[in-house]
Amino acid sequence: MSEDAMLTVDNLNAWYGPSHILQGVSFEVKAGEIVTLIGRNGAGKTTSLRTIMGLVGKRTGSVAFDGQEILDQPAFRRFHLGLGYVPEDRRIVGGLTVLENIRLGLIASRHARQERAVIDRIAETFPRLKQRLTQQADTMSGGEQQMLAIARAMASDPKLIMMDEPSEGIMPVLVDEMFELFQAMKRAGTTVLLVEQNVERALQVSDRAYIMDQGVIVHHDTAAALLADTDIQDRYCSV
Repeated sequence: MSEDAMLTVDNLNAWYGPSHILQGVSFEVKAGEIVTLIGRNGAGKTTSLRTIMGLVGKRTGSVAFDGQEILDQPAFRRFHLGLGYVPEDRRIVGGLTVLENIRLGLIASRHARQERAVIDRIAETFPRLKQRLTQQADTMSGGEQQMLAIARAMASDPKLIMMDEPSEGIMPVLVDEMFELFQAMKRAGTTVLLVEQNVERALQVSDRAYIMDQGVIVHHDTAAALLADTDIQDRYCSV
């Protein structure tokens, strides 16, 4: 593993009850990269993100973030260190406005006292949300709610943000906006670990990718090389 990695996962194992889901998973994400985990449903991608975030109880191995071992740290501590997470189910609070949902991302954040500046930054980054700050969150489309989930995670200014299937169930025009957003986040210096079923789009914006199958990493290469390797995609990424 590289000394300049922001996130280093080494021999990670995780269980749900008696089921051994992750079996010796190792990968890394360097500062400023977009790295994607791809593979079929059930390959262990979501479990990898949940374990890194501290949401899976039984695990062994090593997860080092920004030079610090965090495997046994609680999830809130990982958040304080600068690790952001957007789960697949978004978890938007429907009874609150867009602005109030974004404010939730500032609770316990080191930027909590800079709310106005944070809201202004989020509004500029997410122009679609800027027009809807006073709108009740659950009245927006699925794609807009997904953008809100990302904006809420970005409010704490994470060093690395993990996103699980952000384009799932979203209309194509918003998918385009979302992947443009990922590239803008990278240009702004945010590091991204992405789980995404839209393999082609994910590889187009990524630096590198790891392919998972049945709880293990089976292949790793640059995103450009994997984008050109249709045999590998057909073997491991077809749903």
